[in-house]
Amino acid sequence: MKKHLLLIILTILGMYQSYAEMVYPVSTISEALKKDAHAVIRLHETTFTIKSVGEAIERTHYVITILDEQGEDMARNFQYYDKMNRITEFDGILYDALGSKVKTLKKTDIRDISAADGFSLYTDMKFKIASFTYAQYPYTVEFTSEVVTTNLMYYPQWFPQNDEDVSLEKATLTVLCPKNITLRYKEQKMSSSVQVQTAGEVSTYKWTLENLPALIEEPNAPSNDEIISGVYLSPSDFEVSGYKGNMTSWENLGRFQSTLLAGRDELPENVKQQITQITAKETNKVEKIKKVYEYLQANTRYVSIQMGIGGWQPFDAKTVAQNGYGDCKALSNYTKAMLKAIGIESYYTIIGAGSKQTDLLVDFSSRVNFNHAILCVPVEKDTIWLECTSQTNPFGYQGSFTGNRHALIITPTGGKLVNTTRYTAKDNLVSRKVQVNLDVNGDAIVESLAAYHGEQQEDLSYILNSQNQEDQKKALYKKINIPSFEINQFSLTEKKARIPVVTEKLSLTVRKCGSKSGTRMFITPNVMNASSYIPPKIENRKNEIVLRMAYQDVDTVIYQLPKGYGIEFVPETIKIESKFGTYQSSLQTKEGEITYIRSVTVNRGRYPASVYNEWVDFRKKIVKADKTQMVLVNKGS
Repeated sequence: MKKHLLLIILTILGMYQSYAEMVYPVSTISEALKKDAHAVIRLHETTFTIKSVGEAIERTHYVITILDEQGEDMARNFQYYDKMNRITEFDGILYDALGSKVKTLKKTDIRDISAADGFSLYTDMKFKIASFTYAQYPYTVEFTSEVVTTNLMYYPQWFPQNDEDVSLEKATLTVLCPKNITLRYKEQKMSSSVQVQTAGEVSTYKWTLENLPALIEEPNAPSNDEIISGVYLSPSDFEVSGYKGNMTSWENLGRFQSTLLAGRDELPENVKQQITQITAKETNKVEKIKKVYEYLQANTRYVSIQMGIGGWQPFDAKTVAQNGYGDCKALSNYTKAMLKAIGIESYYTIIGAGSKQTDLLVDFSSRVNFNHAILCVPVEKDTIWLECTSQTNPFGYQGSFTGNRHALIITPTGGKLVNTTRYTAKDNLVSRKVQVNLDVNGDAIVESLAAYHGEQQEDLSYILNSQNQEDQKKALYKKINIPSFEINQFSLTEKKARIPVVTEKLSLTVRKCGSKSGTRMFITPNVMNASSYIPPKIENRKNEIVLRMAYQDVDTVIYQLPKGYGIEFVPETIKIESKFGTYQSSLQTKEGEITYIRSVTVNRGRYPASVYNEWVDFRKKIVKADKTQMVLVNKGS
């Protein structure tokens, strides 16, 4: 009897121990958090301990359940390190659906790779990367990492739900800050504000997020950086590699950047002489600047260099002159030095680059969203912006890479936040003239001459400058939106200017340009540029509508009618007006000829989510208008 009792007790204890060892069982995840999710963040704890203005410790504890194959990329942890960031802990555990431990991360499971990516010639940055895979979904991974940093220009930015199709159970950010150091922060879409407690000489700041459903992608939405909940952090006073700075204003941030640039604009004598010589005959300041820019493009190339003071101090101008290469920082500084040599003042500028890059936080001076350096050159009643990393970029053109946003210019008195070039719909014009020669079978020879301006020429410019003729032709086949056609001849030519233009000349054979039915031929007059994009319907749209590019398309299409055919029907003039833009199409007729004229203008801007259905309706009307047909009839001989 005692033996049986002992066996029962041991069994119960064993079951209790097994249950106690189970953590993060999938069964405890609510159905609301599983909806639309491929993974669920169970816990995301970040603790940032500021030791001084020059040292801090960041510890992260991260647990995520992978629900299916599409969430598998989330089952990994990576942590960069360099001379200023030292990893002191990097651990991981894999659990099955019940929460039982399957595997503990071993040193042999951790990859250690250089951040050199084929573009980076110099970098001391490396990554530790670890991931788990498991045959049975769902499963859970847990990672813990700790980094000691002496790069206090950067405080962590806390946005734990940073992917679509991922929900969040709980996340916390805790910052331990000495009372003599002022912590700066900016909350974004937080349901509750920070909790602050002070004990002795340390203040503790804590933020919490709980039960956030998966983010669902919406068309024409702001970037995820603007949508997700979280907290931006930034220092007040800081120190890095012996340099002291203050980030409480854009002016102060600019002053610090100036200290990193000091003494780095001295040129070799031979370069000074060359610059003086090539600009000597120019009396116009803008032309002098252009000559220097052309010299830069002809004599240097871009190579990423992720070194220096936190990656923010450029190589000096003499080094660039000697090597013939540099990164965005070094090449911008080098161009600044060359302009200085001929008495032209310019300003080193830091910016967030990229067509979908989130703009700077105007009301929160920090290093957030900076990733690039360019050059600002003031001239009378104008400003010239120079992209110093490209050997093909037109002089003074920013486009979608650095236009339409804020930048921080570094002046002798500090940083100044300014707007870069704002491109209008007229700047981004496509003007197209098309001649269509129809035959009696409905096939046609189409001759098209189109001039692409501004941001609308960027794709063609890339094709022209980076691909051979054969690849250019392949790219045009993908670009042209006609059901059945052949390219007989084509050419692309480029006019480099502040608003650059790429001219596209096409000769096409288009089959079934007109659809025959008995004696009639039905033709959609917009042969080259018919719109097809209609945003999907969305119930309860949550996010603003963001139209990033203003543009205008103007098409003139002249149809030469086939022998024996006359005009039976042409559509009336169509006009569409909306807060998002305008549309107009009309047809003009004369003996043996029909001229179709179409104009579309779309405004750049941000619009409230409440008008999303109006945006869908605007696009629907344009697509419908572009499908309108005219009818020819065979009158016989």
